[in-house]
Amino acid sequence: MKELRPDELPSLVDLESAAALVYRSMPPTPQYRWPLLEARVGTTVWVKHENHAPTGAFKVRGGLVYVDELCRNATKPAGVISATRGNHGQSVGFAARRFGIPAAVVVPTGNSVEKNAAMRALGVEVIEQGHDFQAAAEIADDIAADRGWHRFPSFHPLLVRGVGTYALELLREVPDLDTVYVPVGMGSGLCGMIAARDALGLDTRVVAVVSKGAPAFAHSFEQGRIISHEVTTHVADGMASRTPDAAALAIAKRGAERVVQVSDGEVESAMRALFADTHNTAEGGGAAAFAALLQEKDKMRGRKTAVVLSGGNVDSPLFSRILARV
Repeated sequence: MKELRPDELPSLVDLESAAALVYRSMPPTPQYRWPLLEARVGTTVWVKHENHAPTGAFKVRGGLVYVDELCRNATKPAGVISATRGNHGQSVGFAARRFGIPAAVVVPTGNSVEKNAAMRALGVEVIEQGHDFQAAAEIADDIAADRGWHRFPSFHPLLVRGVGTYALELLREVPDLDTVYVPVGMGSGLCGMIAARDALGLDTRVVAVVSKGAPAFAHSFEQGRIISHEVTTHVADGMASRTPDAAALAIAKRGAERVVQVSDGEVESAMRALFADTHNTAEGGGAAAFAALLQEKDKMRGRKTAVVLSGGNVDSPLFSRILARV
């Protein structure tokens, strides 16, 4: 596989090439304005619907680009293994099945039942071990070495290139956005947005959104160095990272305006609002961007904004409980 600098951002040519590859497996996802949502916030809001992707989340784009490069420039691996809370794992499975490669993922103990089922439906071997994502990642490292399988990363320039295609779609459709809110787990979606913004030469402000129950990225951004922090969020599992990726942090420091932290309560309110106003299902991480906009709605009045609904893969019992709360 071609060596790339960890913090290397894709060019416009890179993003357009990745888009052509992605569109062999899925169409572009829509971006809509919803009148009820805009009335709630008091300003223009575009929603980028990555919950409409074939795995229900944006990460599938990165998996397709990464595995294509892996198979095109090296001997096809005996298998691939990664660590995930679910959406990345579905991306791994979707791409690996398309290229005929066995895939396994390690998920933390007690991981989302329905995300686990979705990965298994894609032919993925799901290994449930470790108390959080970082622990699962360490176990995946060991299994990769034992089996001689390719260790599929959670952050990589090729993943950024792939997921950056969603940002390219949004920013070409709405090039005069003032501010876009992007949820952050390991950071590929945020970096993809920064890459597309820069490649198109736009002035859109990019705001990173993290969970207050997983604040390591926010603390690291503020202090300019990697800081680990235990994870306590019970809703935003896709954002539940204990230690940021150094390359993602470096890109964010160069290209993101600020970081906003949202509580589990704010995320749940955003999930209810998105369902009531658009009838779209958002998982915790998928609703976090809108939660941040709601938190800052007074600051954003009169500005053209966008939020990335990055995924809709929430377990039915949890979503039912959240919708029932007032």
